[in-house]
Amino acid sequence: MTTPNHETILIVDDQEENLRGIGNVLSLMAYDIILASSAEQGLQRLSAATPDLILLDVMMPGTDGLTACRQIKAEARWADIPVIFLSADDDKNVIVQALEAGGVDYVTKPFNMAELVSRVRTQLALKRARDQLRALAEDKDELMGIMAHDLKNSLAGMRLSACLLQARLADLPSRCAPLVNNIVNASERMLAFMQEFLANQCAEQLQMRCEAVNLGEVVAKVAAAHQTAAGTKKITLTWHAPKEAVLVMADIEGVTQTLENLVSNAIKFTPEGGEVRITARQPTAGMVKCLVSDTGPGFTPEDRTKMFQRYGRLSAQPTGDEPSTGLGLSIVKRLMDAMGGTVTLAESTGNGAGAEFIIALPVPA
Repeated sequence: MTTPNHETILIVDDQEENLRGIGNVLSLMAYDIILASSAEQGLQRLSAATPDLILLDVMMPGTDGLTACRQIKAEARWADIPVIFLSADDDKNVIVQALEAGGVDYVTKPFNMAELVSRVRTQLALKRARDQLRALAEDKDELMGIMAHDLKNSLAGMRLSACLLQARLADLPSRCAPLVNNIVNASERMLAFMQEFLANQCAEQLQMRCEAVNLGEVVAKVAAAHQTAAGTKKITLTWHAPKEAVLVMADIEGVTQTLENLVSNAIKFTPEGGEVRITARQPTAGMVKCLVSDTGPGFTPEDRTKMFQRYGRLSAQPTGDEPSTGLGLSIVKRLMDAMGGTVTLAESTGNGAGAEFIIALPVPA
């Protein structure tokens, strides 16, 4: 791998004067130069050393530049190398073919050397930027792996230990109670944030596999999973779905995560003794709607403008001191977009009238 200040350029041209002329100029600029007098020789040079940029003549005996570029782009190890075409042919159709073959630029002969050098610098700078982004993405994936396993498991262990201490407060000195409670609350907030943060990253990378899904079964499963959380706050959680199967085209994990986020939010922001309802409806106009409603504080006009933004802080606060990251609704929006569905907030009759989210998914063809 070459450094940004010592990059390698492969020049492929059947004209000796072009090879030497371009090569000499770029060599003076501290680039490493590899020369090839034919497409076949250029491919051999590629197999021996991977350059950062290729300057490729279009018209050559034997394999022409367009064919050579297609062969280069077909190889995964070479596909990201930028190719600048050099040609005396300024026919627009040829230029289009060159770009469609995978070229990033096209310079016509006779060319101005200063212009060629400028284009070379531009493409190398773009390649460096892409390489840096790729490296950052790899670092991010590694960090996500650490968070998903090591940190998450450590936090879960800390929370469990603190909860066990909390259950034995009667056996501890009275001054320990606030300390233990603080540890429990802090670990729960950190764990909740990490779980939503990881879910947010998964929503960006998730490859949706949409198939026929029985929405009623998903609703029942999500409702059952949240009964304990609702019961802790004396919230009545009910659900309804038609007796017959209500099929939607969706990714099973995606639609489950969507409903879990909406129901979890509804419980989080509904006061003690309130109600949360999940309702799946019959198909209408090729779409199936599912409603998640609550008797919480609802949303202000300002909330409505930013509720699907990442880390958007809304006016309402959790009613049971639950942790909130501001990621839940943004994840819902991206999941629904990826599945070809929609999520909307029903019009409210005013602040304090509760909230009702409506997701809509297409029926199978």
